[in-house]
Order: sequence, then structure tokens, then C-alpha cells
Amino acid sequence: MAKPRPPMPIPFGWFVISYADELKPGDSRAVQYFGKELVLFRTESGRPVLLDAYCPHLGAHLGYGINESSGQGGRIEGETIVCPFHAWKFDPEGYCTEVPYAKKMPPKVDGKQCLTSYPLVEDNQVIYAWYHPKGEAPKWEVESFPEANSEDWAPLKRFEWTFKTACQEMAENGADSAHFRYVHQTATFPETDLRYEDHFSNMVQRADMETPRGTIKGSITARSIGPGQGYTKFAGIADTFLMGNVTPVDEETVHVRFAFTQPKVDGQVKEGGVNAAIVKDICKQLDEDRPIWENKIYRPDPALCDGDGPIAKFRKWYSQFYAEPFTQ
Repeated sequence: MAKPRPPMPIPFGWFVISYADELKPGDSRAVQYFGKELVLFRTESGRPVLLDAYCPHLGAHLGYGINESSGQGGRIEGETIVCPFHAWKFDPEGYCTEVPYAKKMPPKVDGKQCLTSYPLVEDNQVIYAWYHPKGEAPKWEVESFPEANSEDWAPLKRFEWTFKTACQEMAENGADSAHFRYVHQTATFPETDLRYEDHFSNMVQRADMETPRGTIKGSITARSIGPGQGYTKFAGIADTFLMGNVTPVDEETVHVRFAFTQPKVDGQVKEGGVNAAIVKDICKQLDEDRPIWENKIYRPDPALCDGDGPIAKFRKWYSQFYAEPFTQ
């Protein structure tokens, strides 16, 4: 039986669309996010750009073609991307700047934005894109994380997944205290302090963790800036900073990027041991959640009990990121 289509629309906010070092000057590639076909490229000066993919001329995809630097994607010339079909050129704002074989610019594109250009911010070693289904401008700024920008922290360890679920379903786990005991086998029910303000969510959880050396008191601090940007800090066994970035591919699919870093010791990256074990365990927890997310339905009026955690508060907070009213 096919999984029912999640009833949640795609939320608006800042979402990760690439790691910064995956996109070199002159590179371009096709990407699929927000239920759209897009082209991501970096101009020769180093500016990242995200445009709607299909050329307004005869509909060629700007992300597919022969690119001498990467072997795939539309060719980059200076600050423009060149359509692989007829060599029309488009700037980072989505305007057609040249039709090489035309005597005059076609009226449908002359001085007009003919491709949607998405606001981008490059920070925390990633590229964030702002998405809003009605094309509204960003409502808040991307937050910079010292741990992701400091030489005192190890290079990011990266892991990626694609899940058949919705962004809200994944995010709701943070408010669902009971599942940690029964899905992830924590030693106790976590004590959760979860607070919401504007587009921010701040959570502190305290839970005992079983280790070969016995039970250790641990804590988890998480902060979300809208539905697409955030971090989690783990303390107790080995200090660990995680950027858990979830980006909607469409209404039924998400692209998950986990990027871990840990503090260097005497200037050196600490490998193996408990540092590696905690990263492995966090990824294992995501794999444990996956079959539940991919096979559950969304209950807009769930039968909650007093030990479930602040799920209702979470849903009320999250509802602000939908452009149209959605029953929570």
C-alpha cells in the first residue's frame, strides 16, 4: 500500500541547498527543492545563484548541458549562465542579458525578470536559500554559528539521507519526549524545557545515557531558526555540535544533511573513541526514526497524554511557517 500523501504544505524559510565547497566558481548543476526544478551555479566572481531552471525561450533546462569545468550543467560566462540550447544568457537576478543571434531583445524578456531568483546566504559552510510559495522577501536573517566557522573546531563530518516524509513530521520529534525512551532506548524519559518565541525554538533536554562505563548524565540543547536552520549541542559523553539541516524536495520528500563538528584538543582533531561513537549513535537514531516517519500518517487531532511532551505547542509554533492556514 502506498504511503498517504502528507497533508502538510511546504513551509517557508531558509533551507540548505548545498555545502559551500561543493560549488566552485564556474560550476552549475540541476537541483530539485520546494517542488521545483532549479539550477544552482556559482559565477566566475564567486557569487552563488539559484534560479528557476527552464529557459523562457523554448524550455531547455539550464542545469543540463556541457560544462567544461564540471562536465554537467549550463555554461557560466562571467556573471551569467548560458542556456545549452540557444545560448541565451541570464544574470543572477533572472534577467536575460543577451540573445547572441537576435538583432533586438525579444519583448517578452526585454528588461523583465523572466526567471525567479531565490535569495541566498553563504554561511556556516553551507548555502541557504530563502523559499516562500508566494515569493515574499525573507522575514528573518540567517544565524551564524561560531562552531561552524572556527578553526578551534574540527572539519565537518557529513551525512545525507532522503526520506519520504514532511519537514514538520521530522521536527516534531524534538517535542515528543516519550519516543526517545521507546524508539532510541534512552535510560530515562528526557526532561524537556521547550520554549518558542517568534520564529525561534529553543529546547533543553536532560536524560541519562547508558555507556560501557555506566550511566552518564547528558544534556541536549537545540535551537531552530524557522523550519530550515538550526543546531543541536550534545554534552555529557563528548561535546558535539550538529547542524541538522532538512530541506523539502517536494511535499512528500525531504533531503537531510547532518554535519557534525567537535572541539579540537590541543589544536588537533580527536578521532575515534567516544567522539566517533556519539556521531555514530546520533545517525543510528535517525535511521531508527526513518521507518516510522515514512509509514505514519499525520493526526491533526491526536489523542495525547500528559507524558507526551509539548506537541501541541510545537504545532502552534510551526503553523506560522505556512503561507496558507493549515489545521494543526
